[in-house]
Amino acid sequence: MQITDLLFGRPLATSDERAEHIGPAAGIPVFGLDALSSAAYGPEAALTLLIPLGLAGIHFILPITAAILILLVILYFSYSQTIEAYPHGGGSFTVAGENLGDGAGLLAAAALMIDYVLTAAVGISAGVGALISAVPRLQPHTLEICLVILLLLTVVNMRGVRDTGVVFLIPTYLFLGTLLVVIAVGLFHTAVSGGHPAPVIAPPKLPPAVAAVSLWLLLRVFSSGCTAMTGVEAVSNGVMAFRDPTAKNARGSLTVIIALLIVLLAGIAALCRFYSVGATDPNGPGYQSILSQLTLAVAGRNWFYYVTIGSILLVLALSANTAFADFPRLTRAIALKGYLPHVFTLRGRRLLFSWGIYVLVALTGGLLILFGGVTDRLIPLYAIGAFMAFTLSQAGMIVHWKRHPGPRSTVRMFVNGLGAFATGVTTIVVLVTKFVEGAWVTALLIPCLILLMVAVNRHYRRIAEETACHDPLVVTNIHPPIVIIPMDRWSRISAKAIRFALSISNEVQIVHVDIADVDHGDHELALLWKEKILEPLRQAGLPEPKFEQLHSPYRTILMPLLDYILSEERIHENRHIAVLVPELVVRHWWQALLHNQRSSLLKLLLLVRGKQRIVVINIPWYQE
Repeated sequence: MQITDLLFGRPLATSDERAEHIGPAAGIPVFGLDALSSAAYGPEAALTLLIPLGLAGIHFILPITAAILILLVILYFSYSQTIEAYPHGGGSFTVAGENLGDGAGLLAAAALMIDYVLTAAVGISAGVGALISAVPRLQPHTLEICLVILLLLTVVNMRGVRDTGVVFLIPTYLFLGTLLVVIAVGLFHTAVSGGHPAPVIAPPKLPPAVAAVSLWLLLRVFSSGCTAMTGVEAVSNGVMAFRDPTAKNARGSLTVIIALLIVLLAGIAALCRFYSVGATDPNGPGYQSILSQLTLAVAGRNWFYYVTIGSILLVLALSANTAFADFPRLTRAIALKGYLPHVFTLRGRRLLFSWGIYVLVALTGGLLILFGGVTDRLIPLYAIGAFMAFTLSQAGMIVHWKRHPGPRSTVRMFVNGLGAFATGVTTIVVLVTKFVEGAWVTALLIPCLILLMVAVNRHYRRIAEETACHDPLVVTNIHPPIVIIPMDRWSRISAKAIRFALSISNEVQIVHVDIADVDHGDHELALLWKEKILEPLRQAGLPEPKFEQLHSPYRTILMPLLDYILSEERIHENRHIAVLVPELVVRHWWQALLHNQRSSLLKLLLLVRGKQRIVVINIPWYQE
């Protein structure tokens, strides 16, 4: 078994695609980890901004969470309708592009691409944050741990959607089980104690208030808490990954994901209020995540605590899988429209759109390195792309129901309209409140990405126009090409090139560049010309090649060759010029370093400087 098969699994045939489809249960870890795991960092991001209010700040987490949950329910009904209307995958790019035009589609695409990269980076960094809460001495190695987890995620995801779902099932349900136990036990103790439960291990004491409550602060807290809703659109993007009936199975996964997320967010907010748990400075000593504090307060530091923290670490780190599952599908959809390189449409050995994964890994790794793997530094960039995509998708669905009226279409339009309005307002709030903190980076990247996609599309359209041929094949004025062979010395490689040249044309030119001293020129090839080449050809009655020796006083090889070839093209205006490039092919890659790369450079120069009538042909000689 090859190492690639061991790491990434055996190659899959196209006919195996149906077997790679997943059911609703596997769809939860594959497409729901981002949304579910955001329960670990969404409330913490909101509570972090409430630190200046001290103990009083905790009282605001419940109403803010309630507002977030209302918005989440609206999104659920909106995306349920999107899945029904687009059973073949209705991501924001598709819905906005088909109903609102290419401009809206590109805006959604750019926003979603940035959102998915941030999803991967935030998920991994938040998971490492949970680990550091349990093992503080690992804090100096935050970035290294983040990059190792990114590497492991890449290996797992390169095995395919089905294997990924199986691998993630246990960590996902362990995370849900332990967290639901913490919430249930905590709420039970709260009810028994009349709303004043005694923590097993008291959370860190909250600092005194140093600021007053303001509308601006509450808006900032709301916008940070909205990161808990990122990933909701993932199921609608990946509908085609589900087995038949795809729409029904996708809606089933979405329903379970949203229901669990509502329970987690509401439970965490309530326990924070009742147990007086607030955020701690993620960059300061003794940092503890919200979930770590809650678990300690409810259950204490025992085996259950470490199992819970371990599951949180796993799920937060694995939540990046939502980006791994959806980013390649998104880039493929964009590439099919001609706005990204066509390489994103190609499937790899495991039926994956591998190039999307490669780009995602590179961008995520760069973000983690740039921000040191700290979640709090990445959060301000987050959520803008997701909510912008939410808004465009829901607005697109309004147009869709208007164009395709049917039963309950008015109700459907109202639901999507409500979703578009709510997410649109949220987008503005998030952008305004987070702009100075780093949201300006996302706001700047989105138009830059759109311009890049437009440039790619313009290039593809121009190439299509230039290469389009509407006329039948022209069969007149067809002549053999003039063949030019650059030759440095007489060898078996040169002999092979001449034999091939004579098989395709009677007009062969052999060009040798003499770089020796002018007074003591290297005439070896010229001396061998008659004996080794002309005599055998004359005896066989074959046409004699023309021998051209170029002198290079500045000891360059390539430029004299290039100038000669281009001059021949200008002289013979109605003929093709075939340049045969003899090339040694060695057995091992490192052996290529021992030989000059003039042949590769010459081909590159001819491709850059040549015209339509120059044809470059490789003449390889394979080392025995």
